[in-house]
Amino acid sequence: MTWVNLTSVEQLEEIKQANGYSLIFKHSTRCSISLMAKRNFEFSWDVIPADTKLYFLDLISYRDISNTIATEFSVAHQSPQILLIKNGECVLEASHSDISADEVAEVIAA
Repeated sequence: MTWVNLTSVEQLEEIKQANGYSLIFKHSTRCSISLMAKRNFEFSWDVIPADTKLYFLDLISYRDISNTIATEFSVAHQSPQILLIKNGECVLEASHSDISADEVAEVIAA
């Protein structure tokens, strides 16, 4: 699996309109906790179905996109944070040590 860099607000519309699941990983490049959460997620992300699109947001560089995500998907801003999107709705949100590829796979399989 590979990340798609989330660098424009227009990509959020693509995510909302996409068939299947999309995941957004919001990452602070200045935070060691965020780096650890990202590494742990990537270590076990092979449990997530291959057709799931994985988007990576560097929220230091793209804070405006992070703010739009909070508004569009009615979630509080966190870092690190994952949002699993299906049919334009956030069906799973987790942050910090609650970020789990296994949980993402379970929600998709349900």
